[in-house]
Amino acid sequence: MDEISRLLANSNTWIAAVAVAAILLIVWRSLWTIGPTEIGLVRKRLSWRKLNDIGPVAFNGEAGYQAELLRPGLRFKLWPLYAVKRLPMVQIPAGQIGVVVAQVGAPLPIGAKSATYKPEFGNFQDIRAFCENGGQKGVQRTVLPPGNVAPIHPVGFLIITKTRVYGIPVADEYARLVKRGVELGPKSFGLEPEQLDVVRIAPRKLEDADRKDRIVDMIGIVTTLEGVPLPKGAIANRLGDFTDIAELESRDTTRDSDLVEAILSVKNEVHNNYQDFQTFLDRGGRIGLQHDPLLYGAYNLNPFLVSVEMVPMLVINQGEVAVVKAYVGLATEDTSGAEFKFGSLVRPGHRGIWQEPLRTGKYAINPRCYSVEIVPTFILTLNWADATSTAHNLDKDLKQIVAKSKEGFVFDIDLQVQIHVPDTQAPKVISIVGTMFNLVNEVLQAAVGNHFRDKLQSMPAIDFIEKRQDVQRQAQDHIAEKLQEYRVETRGVYIQDVVFPPQLVQVLTAREVANQQKATFDAEKQAQDKRLDLEASRGKADMQSELAKSTVGIDIAKNRASAVQAEADGESYRLEKVGRASAVRTEAEGLAVAKGLEAQQTAIGKDQTAIVNVVKSLALGTQRFMPENLAVTLGADGSGLSLNALTPLLMRFLQTARDASAQQIDRAPPDPRQTSLQDGPLSASDGNQPPRSNP
Repeated sequence: MDEISRLLANSNTWIAAVAVAAILLIVWRSLWTIGPTEIGLVRKRLSWRKLNDIGPVAFNGEAGYQAELLRPGLRFKLWPLYAVKRLPMVQIPAGQIGVVVAQVGAPLPIGAKSATYKPEFGNFQDIRAFCENGGQKGVQRTVLPPGNVAPIHPVGFLIITKTRVYGIPVADEYARLVKRGVELGPKSFGLEPEQLDVVRIAPRKLEDADRKDRIVDMIGIVTTLEGVPLPKGAIANRLGDFTDIAELESRDTTRDSDLVEAILSVKNEVHNNYQDFQTFLDRGGRIGLQHDPLLYGAYNLNPFLVSVEMVPMLVINQGEVAVVKAYVGLATEDTSGAEFKFGSLVRPGHRGIWQEPLRTGKYAINPRCYSVEIVPTFILTLNWADATSTAHNLDKDLKQIVAKSKEGFVFDIDLQVQIHVPDTQAPKVISIVGTMFNLVNEVLQAAVGNHFRDKLQSMPAIDFIEKRQDVQRQAQDHIAEKLQEYRVETRGVYIQDVVFPPQLVQVLTAREVANQQKATFDAEKQAQDKRLDLEASRGKADMQSELAKSTVGIDIAKNRASAVQAEADGESYRLEKVGRASAVRTEAEGLAVAKGLEAQQTAIGKDQTAIVNVVKSLALGTQRFMPENLAVTLGADGSGLSLNALTPLLMRFLQTARDASAQQIDRAPPDPRQTSLQDGPLSASDGNQPPRSNP
């Protein structure tokens, strides 16, 4: 008995020890230390209750994953009834978002892509509240913001971040990946890691054609992937549609600029810039392209529901306008009038080309809903040459104009045309031609090129060269007339350069050389003429003193002439009186001579009278009967002294002396006392006769 008692006592001791050990083991295994950034996921191994259809999480003590999580600290969960797995809390890094995928809740409605969100859900930390308030399985519309650290149930929700996925997937496709050791990430759910960054809209540096960085303003074009389909015929969604535009338009005081401002004013504040996607849908948001873009800022957008495309903001510089082609809005109502037959112009807010262009400024306008054509309103210079304008790129495809003259010479013409589009006419210009590029390369290219080809082909090459200004003026008139049909003004047409054919260049060069030589010769002739004028001026200057003397001499001569004239007048008067007296005397003498001859004839007869008068005339010396020169030779043989050479000189001297004495006698006044008729009628002597001398 004692032995049995002793054995029983030993066995009880062992049982107690084993029980104590078991209890200690259970207690030890039931104690869990949860870190400060961890949660404890509790799984119940045994229960008589079954799970409901809301998911794999037990809310009422059912076997499986329990809804209650163990929070940081020392926690007790009876082992082995419960198993606890420590998992990290959900942590969203700065600059990133977390997308929530619910694995519990009611099924999504047919056609839905995301679950309805309610304010009671909070940040999904209370899984019981989520399920009890109608939470649905699938992608949740609200995202977890950056910097969020939350104890979210890892079975009830999967949290997708840029670098990892928090939670335990229960879907077979994801569970198998986890069992094979594959780490789940955004790509496992069809997302790119960059889509889980906070969407930032800010200016960007872009490299231009000259490889220089320039700052470009950006906007975000939003496309939503969830919502009610768009109305029939619509391509974009605008909250409230365009009923506000129709109301404004019905007012008489509304201007086109007021309509433009109403259209460009976004309504994103209603749904917090698409961050509150549930409100977006509740306010009438629809799936597809959105009319209102995102402006500068950072946005927590659900990549499963919102897609954002960055595009440059519309910038209209000074000297430009933007013609708007609207693809959304009210029905088209043409305002251009019946005479305009090149499309429809509409008021802002209607589909079509707005009759009011956008002027200088920056506009957050959706390029998917509105296409704009920038129209330069400054003087636009277009070059038909290898060089292009630096202010625009419209003439990059324009080349030199190639034309043939009437003789077949080929000319390459560099041309410059200046045009101007008035800002008020810009919508009509775009309605006619579509784009400024079409205006230049379709309209102007044909008008300019064909005109010069036709004009040059109808005239000789030399005429084209010589009449270049006329051709240029005619071209301007022709182009101005053509562009006027397109509401475009022509400000100038200039022929910059003409590349002549080589054969014509040779001819023109030779002609120009000849012209230059002619000009050189003319210049030399003019220089010589100038030189003659200079020499004449110099001679005249040098002869100024002589000219003065001659002038004085002329005056003296005039005075002398006046004196001589006066003397001559006196002499004329004297001679007139003397002549009259002489005539009376001569008449008296003639009558006396006649009476003497008549008496002499009566006395001696006619013949004797004639002989007597002849002898008397010879005696007076009027007729020479002796030779003027006399040669005298001394010596019989001529060898003696010869005076032959002196004889003529001696005779001339005697004759000169005789003439001189005769002149002295003529100058002496006549003496009336010497006049007598002593010798008869034939011996009457004139006072002017020299005295007789006997040889």
